[in-house]
Amino acid sequence: MDSFETDVVVIGAGLAGLSAARELKRCGVDTAVIEARERVGGRTLNEPIGDGEIIELGGQWVGPTQDHALGLIRDLGLESFPTWNTGRNLFERKGRIRSYEGTIPKVNPVSLAEVGVALKRLNRMAEKIDVNRPWTQAELAAWDSETFATWMGRNTRTAAARDMLRLAIEAVWAAEPEDVSLLHALFYIRSAGTLDLLLDTEGGAQDSRVLGGSHLISERMAAELGDAVHLGFPVRRIRWQRMPGDTGDSPIEIGPHPVTVEADGLTVSARAAVVTLPPALAGRLEYDPPLPAIRDGLTQRMVQGTVVKCHAIYPEPFWRDAGLSGQATSADGPVSVTFDNSPPSGTPGVLLAFLEGNAARQATDLPPAERQRLVLDCLVRLFGPEAATPQRFVDKAWAADEFARGCYGGYLPPGAWLMYGEALRAPVGPLHWAGAETATRWAGYMDGAISSGIRAATEVIGAEALPA
Repeated sequence: MDSFETDVVVIGAGLAGLSAARELKRCGVDTAVIEARERVGGRTLNEPIGDGEIIELGGQWVGPTQDHALGLIRDLGLESFPTWNTGRNLFERKGRIRSYEGTIPKVNPVSLAEVGVALKRLNRMAEKIDVNRPWTQAELAAWDSETFATWMGRNTRTAAARDMLRLAIEAVWAAEPEDVSLLHALFYIRSAGTLDLLLDTEGGAQDSRVLGGSHLISERMAAELGDAVHLGFPVRRIRWQRMPGDTGDSPIEIGPHPVTVEADGLTVSARAAVVTLPPALAGRLEYDPPLPAIRDGLTQRMVQGTVVKCHAIYPEPFWRDAGLSGQATSADGPVSVTFDNSPPSGTPGVLLAFLEGNAARQATDLPPAERQRLVLDCLVRLFGPEAATPQRFVDKAWAADEFARGCYGGYLPPGAWLMYGEALRAPVGPLHWAGAETATRWAGYMDGAISSGIRAATEVIGAEALPA
């Protein structure tokens, strides 16, 4: 087993971990990044499809106000391009397919009005959330005690309006309205600005993609860090010393550095650690001594979303000739949302289809051929018989990934924010937490992951009095 010492050890080489390490390096701090996978990138992943083109099997979009992500893209010499958004969108419900323009499908006027009122009401409610310390807002206890489904049932009367709100929840959290605390949904809305920004393509969270794929962001950061990044070492245990003034048992003697990270085949001792794993995975590590009960309680409750991201690849984007954007939503499922994910050249044509929430839970463990059939059957309903025979079909079931166990990110059920939210970012001795789930701006998105890494690095430097 190899072993070495460093100032700060970062666990996870995704956007959060690499951003933390990059900031620490900028400040002159000796840092090591330990990654379980044989690659960097975390929940971003490029897949080559020939002729120099790629598809993205993980996180891919950036949009206005995502300043950390957009700034980093520029700093690394990368470029972005707009998501294809030309043509009419489709909405399927109860076997009927309607075409429309904009974000919200044009259903019956009563349901459309209900959705509009619900969106405005949710945005107003979200304005009351203190994204930095929502657990201190005791007046929000009622919102934390119910699911989004409960609120939705109380504030909408028509089934069509409820179906559209359900699709919105699935699209953002890869979960069902019955899973997510109303307060958690409002926290997310507040962290992005409005629910409209979370759902919109042009001008919203799905505005643009990275030329060459979002995975290049991590690859270029890793190249800057060089041999500080160690791949293929799953972390199993973290030994840490309590800091002066901490309550609990006497510190465990683990050498001159208060943190020792034990991975398969590698041991790293450091003055501090930044853990960037999603809380659900961070909670599976062994800690010696055990973490405080509030932190462990948080990791037991923050659930990973469930999504299968599917790509059907065709010689050309045939739907464009029919005046369609490639964007569709289906209340009939199992596919909930689609996008035109073709490269900037337009060749090949790529339809991106998401299985989310319950549909993804049911499909994740199916044989790949059966999962492909489910998706293509839905694409044929939406886009016609040409969708039945792609040249290639590629998908990624993130809940089956050992080192992700779900996407897009973690969410909290009722009762968890006010009781356990305090532990989401609070350091535990020399241990600090980062990751998209810990962000207060664009929580759960690539932008949030990047900002969380910078925040954790700044926190470590201040707490440890490391060179700045």
